[in-house]
Amino acid sequence: MFMKSLSRSTVVLVLPIILIVGALVYARFLDTPEVFSAGSSMEQILTTKSYEIPKIPLNQTEIPLNCSGYNLTGTCPTNNAKISWNNQDHSSNSTCPDYFRWIHEDLRPWAHTGITKETIEKAKTTSNFKLIILKGKAYLETYEKSFQTRDVFTLWGILQLLRKYPGMLPDLELMFDCVDWPVVSIGQYNGVDPPPLFRYCGNDATLDIVFPDWSFWGWPEVNVKPWGILLGELKEGNKKISWMNREPYAYWKGNPTVAETRQDLMKCNLSEKQDWNARLYAQDWGRESQEGYKKSDLASQCTHKYKVYIEGSAWSVSEKYILACDSPTLLVKPHYYDFFTRGLIPVHHYWPIKEDDKCRSIKFAVDWGNSHKEKAHNIGKAASNFIQEELKMDYVYDYMFHLLNSYAKLFRYKPSISDKAVELCVESMVCKAQGLEKKFMMESLVKAPSNTNPCTMPPPYDPPSLHAQISKKKSSIERVEFWEKSYWEKQNMKT
Repeated sequence: MFMKSLSRSTVVLVLPIILIVGALVYARFLDTPEVFSAGSSMEQILTTKSYEIPKIPLNQTEIPLNCSGYNLTGTCPTNNAKISWNNQDHSSNSTCPDYFRWIHEDLRPWAHTGITKETIEKAKTTSNFKLIILKGKAYLETYEKSFQTRDVFTLWGILQLLRKYPGMLPDLELMFDCVDWPVVSIGQYNGVDPPPLFRYCGNDATLDIVFPDWSFWGWPEVNVKPWGILLGELKEGNKKISWMNREPYAYWKGNPTVAETRQDLMKCNLSEKQDWNARLYAQDWGRESQEGYKKSDLASQCTHKYKVYIEGSAWSVSEKYILACDSPTLLVKPHYYDFFTRGLIPVHHYWPIKEDDKCRSIKFAVDWGNSHKEKAHNIGKAASNFIQEELKMDYVYDYMFHLLNSYAKLFRYKPSISDKAVELCVESMVCKAQGLEKKFMMESLVKAPSNTNPCTMPPPYDPPSLHAQISKKKSSIERVEFWEKSYWEKQNMKT
């Protein structure tokens, strides 16, 4: 499933060097829409130039946004880092969701050796940027521009974290790779001084540190709104058609060209000869851009009783949107995980689908769900409740906070500003932004510090409990596979 093996050092990933290089280059263009030029469709989306900024709760001090000053001087404000929490009630009775426990596991490779300057620099090879945080301020050294605005909105998200919890993060520096595929191979380093490299997903054969992806603050290239807004729209979209009245099929819409496994999925579509209970649609992002994204509204896609999730070139940002639909997610066996998916439980939050026998597996899942409507609906509701309650933006920020705070504690040297680093602040990003990029930044802007502390971190797994959790998930998947096998044996007996 999504889990790292208990014995990481026994995993060996052997790939020819030429394939690694080719994969890393190609990965920058996989599972992402085309880059669109500005046009009339973009103007239709931006119906107004006055962007709505989130309202400030009572008794919170607003952090000023001073574009006029920045445009005049070209320098970041000096007063924002001095904002105090002294008049706030910081108590928090909230315990972080259980998936936060994986922070301990992701940082375990450096638990005994710590992180040195030399170790950090080893991660530079594939990094898009290095971010330095000193005394609550951010400094950026860019190595290579990412595909689309992945780097922009990742950095924007970190700046919002600094505004939400001003002065609470210790000094640190990190390397970030915005490409899909994890690259820090366990086999290459054998657990000895691997480079701490941040990215959006990982797998069982790598040690990359997973971090919330850019789309939580918006994805302007495909008109995906910031998560704080979209989460509410998904909740309302769920109410448009009750689950019992939805189409009794498995629905998927996406780009099948980015991976062979998705092309294989398209073979399960309705045809004159066969109905696998799947309704699958290829997403043409070029046409969507020209038509103003009228047919790609995520909150309007909760129309079928079942939703399919399948990876692309690696993990896909679509997973959280699919899980939020109240419809059971038919999750094709994944090879990657992001920061929250390791908290998902098979047959409770989703229904597992075989990767090497997708059509028959989907057919059985839908037939089972249509015959066990209450149980099937409960799976869908458990997933959407997980997304609404355990993946709200407050927890996204808290995950970032605890990850970076725990990461900084491992440092064996004092971070400093490199010669090529420049100060990064909200003004330096939003004041010069335009179009959807500016709109999404303003909509996801943290206007004031939080009036509570971050949630309380759960303790790390001990080896027996971690092993028990992994075994339980494996057992649940095997149970479904047994049901599926029995189902098809009975079907074959009828023919």
